[in-house]
Amino acid sequence: MRAGPVTIAAPQRDFERPIVSALPPSTTAWLISSGRAGSDINCLGVMRALGVEPEIRRVAPRFPFTWLAPRGPVDPRDANVLAPPFPDIAIASGRATVPYLRALKRASGGKTFTAFMQDPRVGADAADLIWVPEHDSLRGDNVVVTVTSPHLLTPQRLAALRAAPDPRLTALPGPRVALILGGRSQHFPFDGEEANELAGLAAALLDSGASVMATPSRRTPKEVATAVRAVLATAPGRAFWWDGAGDNPYLAMLALADALVVTADSVNMVGEAAATGAPVHVWRPQRGGHRKIDAFLGALQRDGIIRPWRGALENWTYAPLDATAVVAEELARRYRAFKS
Repeated sequence: MRAGPVTIAAPQRDFERPIVSALPPSTTAWLISSGRAGSDINCLGVMRALGVEPEIRRVAPRFPFTWLAPRGPVDPRDANVLAPPFPDIAIASGRATVPYLRALKRASGGKTFTAFMQDPRVGADAADLIWVPEHDSLRGDNVVVTVTSPHLLTPQRLAALRAAPDPRLTALPGPRVALILGGRSQHFPFDGEEANELAGLAAALLDSGASVMATPSRRTPKEVATAVRAVLATAPGRAFWWDGAGDNPYLAMLALADALVVTADSVNMVGEAAATGAPVHVWRPQRGGHRKIDAFLGALQRDGIIRPWRGALENWTYAPLDATAVVAEELARRYRAFKS
């Protein structure tokens, strides 16, 4: 009997156990990247959990190859990206990289084990292993399904950040709340109206007596950042705003937070927050949205991981999620079977 898809719901892993059985030190790997940071993080998180640092092979297909992806051919200009010697494992994410991963499989004579993070949109035979989030519909014998996405925030990294904390953050009295701001996307507008609402949210956090650690993302509009920063400036000694100077303390904020408030526009940011074990409040803009994002948030709320922001901090407990280790262990298992 053939095995069905591997489906993992929360809680995904006991953080006291080792992350994953590493692959042999001689294992070689490529990450085929189109330059999208969110996609690369999914891949890097899995490979690093396996103890392998992949060689990044950048692709930049031109039109019409971008339009033809994921079903079309690779851009001939990128042919050198797939030059031998071929790796033991190749991992990729993002629609533009699908033709390259499939071409590499053919070029290697089937000897390279291939993995794809997210739905490749061409079916489950696009790679030897595929990971998709629960809110996507793709299923198959080689498909791993988890609620949250793989990322770089491992239990060990959290422990290290707590053991050697960022002094800019430990200067704030507890309790500390991390305010993680996303921004404008095709699904959420994030303009002046959202700026006013988020400024009010920051004020509510300060009024509760908490300290606030806030960081914008690359997508955070200037008007949102300006409004939130102005509120935080009214509470010197109890607020930190990362203005781009020095190291980005984003991961340190997650590690040190007693609670978190994350905007709903980013599946990756919400998933990383859910790896901490601290209460995760999700602020959803009143305008915009997408059914997959709503399904993702609904699954986490169903499992008691997140709660919608209701105007005040709440307290609850849950088992932290670690999709990265789940996907990495399944990749290692299938790779060993592939090589045997």
